[in-house]
Amino acid sequence: MSESDKVVVPFDELPVLPGSGLRHAWDLGGPGDNLGTLNRLTGPVVAAAAAAVRTGERVGLTLPLDLPDPPFFRRQRYRHSFTAMGQTAWDDYVDGFYLQCSSQWDGLRHVGSGPDGWYGGWRGQPEADLQPLGIHHWAQAGIIGRGVLVDLAGAREGTGYDPFARVAFFPGDITAALEAQGSALRYGDILCVRTGWVDRYLALDDAARRELAATMVTVSGFSSAGLAGSEEMSRFLWDSGVAALPCDNPSVEVVPADPADGSLHQRLIPHLGFAIGELFDFAPLARACRRAGRYEFLFTGVPLNLTGAVGSPANAVAIL
Repeated sequence: MSESDKVVVPFDELPVLPGSGLRHAWDLGGPGDNLGTLNRLTGPVVAAAAAAVRTGERVGLTLPLDLPDPPFFRRQRYRHSFTAMGQTAWDDYVDGFYLQCSSQWDGLRHVGSGPDGWYGGWRGQPEADLQPLGIHHWAQAGIIGRGVLVDLAGAREGTGYDPFARVAFFPGDITAALEAQGSALRYGDILCVRTGWVDRYLALDDAARRELAATMVTVSGFSSAGLAGSEEMSRFLWDSGVAALPCDNPSVEVVPADPADGSLHQRLIPHLGFAIGELFDFAPLARACRRAGRYEFLFTGVPLNLTGAVGSPANAVAIL
């Protein structure tokens, strides 16, 4: 890997947007950049990631598309229908399919920066301007690279830790968990964050799931463990060289947010161009990593090639 494949402009050297007052990386990918931090997944970075495959064990990282059920944040259940194409063939289709209803990627159209616009300064309307920042750009090469699981839930086993409580994780928590695992981040990694939230959700019965969904109408009406929304966290993630940030909770960041920190979504998506994901199922991966005695693998995720889409089902697999 050449030195140019490892370079990160330090967070503290990034310019500041006038409207938000936050540091941004709009100029690094060139005019019309649609990839954000996925630019870090260069050919040499991905080629080097292939060395993480040793046994060929494959682990799915996504929930079934009909979970969570009931859906969160006013999204609706999709309707799956079947139609005969003759006496010996079937076809099927889906109506009312919310692309971010299950394990998901948040694309660069998902959150904007108020008066500054979306990532790169785009200010269009999604239906009228399909090309800029659509997740179809991510689908062209996929989100493929060396994955590293940071098992924050595993590090807290036996402590009474509850992922449904407001527990904020800070950069020091991530680095301590990585060190305990014997892991280290490198440029272009896909950092997979396990808080244990999906594990607990899957253990709920139907009544408890309905009760939880009733609190998750807005992004501030519930409590969840997650990453701190601070500038310190943005600095850590940016300077680490991470290319993507899939997490197993519904918001990546801690909920409710600390008003003094602000929103990690706002910091990462429109300002730094981060590819982030939510509601990944990392418990099977954590078990596989423990058995293998290592927490690095080849991560593969390919968003839907849907022009102009804001988000996409995750479609992710780890290969150990």
